Amino acid sequence: MCSQPEKYDRLYKIRHSGAHVLAQAVMDMFPEAKLAFGPPVDNGFYYDFELPRALIPEDLKLLQKKMKKIEAQRQKFVGRSVAIAEARNFYEQMGQVYKVDQIDKLMAEGETEVTFYENILPQNDDVRFVDLCGGGHTDHTGDIGAYKLSSIAGAYFRGDENNTMLTRIYALCFETQEELADYEKMMAEARKRDHRKLGKDLELFTIDEEVGAGLPLWLPNGTILVEELEKLAKRKEKEMGYQMVRTPHIAKEELYLRSGHLPYYEEDMYPAMQMDNERYFLKSMNCPHHHKIFGATPKSYKDLPVRLAEYGTCYRFEGSGSLFGLMRVRAMCMNDAHIYCTNEQFEEEFAKVIDLYMYYFKLFGIEKYQMRLSKHSDAGLGKKYVDDKQQWLRCEEMVRNALIKSGVPFVEEEDEAAFYGPKIDVQIWSVIGREFTLATNQLDFGIPAKFDLTYTDTDGTEKTPLCIHRAPLSTHERLIGFLIEHYAGAFPAWLAPVQIDLICVSATFEDYARKLASQLAAEGFRVQVLDPENSLSKNIRLSETKKVPVKLILGEKEQTNNGVTLRRYSQSQQSEMLLDDFIKEFRKEIQV
Repeated sequence: MCSQPEKYDRLYKIRHSGAHVLAQAVMDMFPEAKLAFGPPVDNGFYYDFELPRALIPEDLKLLQKKMKKIEAQRQKFVGRSVAIAEARNFYEQMGQVYKVDQIDKLMAEGETEVTFYENILPQNDDVRFVDLCGGGHTDHTGDIGAYKLSSIAGAYFRGDENNTMLTRIYALCFETQEELADYEKMMAEARKRDHRKLGKDLELFTIDEEVGAGLPLWLPNGTILVEELEKLAKRKEKEMGYQMVRTPHIAKEELYLRSGHLPYYEEDMYPAMQMDNERYFLKSMNCPHHHKIFGATPKSYKDLPVRLAEYGTCYRFEGSGSLFGLMRVRAMCMNDAHIYCTNEQFEEEFAKVIDLYMYYFKLFGIEKYQMRLSKHSDAGLGKKYVDDKQQWLRCEEMVRNALIKSGVPFVEEEDEAAFYGPKIDVQIWSVIGREFTLATNQLDFGIPAKFDLTYTDTDGTEKTPLCIHRAPLSTHERLIGFLIEHYAGAFPAWLAPVQIDLICVSATFEDYARKLASQLAAEGFRVQVLDPENSLSKNIRLSETKKVPVKLILGEKEQTNNGVTLRRYSQSQQSEMLLDDFIKEFRKEIQV
């Protein structure tokens, strides 16, 4: 018998144990099934199987009943070490080809022992199920929390499309029934807020197969969102001393070889184009181009910091299986900037970037967020990371100190840095509790030297600047995907594609509506007149469906008084006011 590792928390153990119970139930239902892997995941667990037939939804109910029976038996989880050759022979005799494959992999890595975990009936020590497993279990099957088999999917063995397609059974699993119910409510709300569905309903974007997967087309309404966000960011960046630049969509191979992105990043780039005996790539990142701009003119310490910003489109060849609406795309317009500064200026510049994040969080109503300081690993030096351990430790300490002084919540993660320096991954949560990775904020000590970037210091010597890579609004695609779900498509008035619907009580008041539409448009408001031939109730429903923030209802009294009756989205209360008063109020409302 062997003891379980202590590194697993209780929820991990519950979910891992649930996966074993599911596998036992499947083997009871299909004795000829082949077992693959069954890990815990963020909301539960799954297990992959090769089965004699396709599963149908009703099978999940039967399997859950079998799991309840196993749970009631309170079978003990008992681990024991087994010589690796013995383990291979055990699974080979059983025809468990995927377990044999895993053992062969471990043997090739030099392992001599593996661990089996057995489910044992406490009454008579009868072994009911065995799995190849590193541990992390509850004491018995009666302690596997609240769970629900949720879905069936296909999954290639080891995620390789050249391997066999297996059946994956997913389960939700939490410590209590209340937590499970809360999660299911959140997911039901998330389905209603799905940015792909709302993007279609609100006519924001489309993805067309003739254009290409992962290449979104912004419709007029969605383009307004992009432009309003860009206008906001440009105004804030101008206030903070950024200079706007523009760079081409392609560059020669030499640029990316010099930056270090090639050959390591090539699999994530579109294939090279051969022209004039030279190779060109669609740009995957703006930073090498910005380095060239910085280096185009001499700089002294008096010029620093230099802050270069761009809204340039980048292209990355994401795998087709990872593409997801606006959240994971192949063409993205980045809210990108690079700050070139001295060591002494770093902390202040980094703090200003954090302050910018805080401004945006408040503006968008993001109340829960966390920064993740991603660091190097010594094992990756010279391979995955710039080979300069002292610089890594110094720069990680600089970022850590800046985060502490900023007072933002953060955690630290090993072996997740950019290859040229430590980075901050920004995690945010929507109003319904869904977590998103918004953007990164990176300290680059490695690449400026590769581009021979220098400035003349106070003593006349040439020094290399640090570079901060930052994109607080991420890409337009990812940010808008998040905001669609965060607001459930009901954008604040300053951002909404249509801000005001004019609704006539009857067609008699169409001329008044058209006159008001011209006045409001002249004020810079985005306004439309709904079809006056429709009934009042139909136009109100249409406006609600499109989630327009403001409805102005127009009838005889409003026309006589040069006024409006104001009604907000999702509210039934109405208020009468003069047109001039409305304009003054609304102008203030949309200022950001």
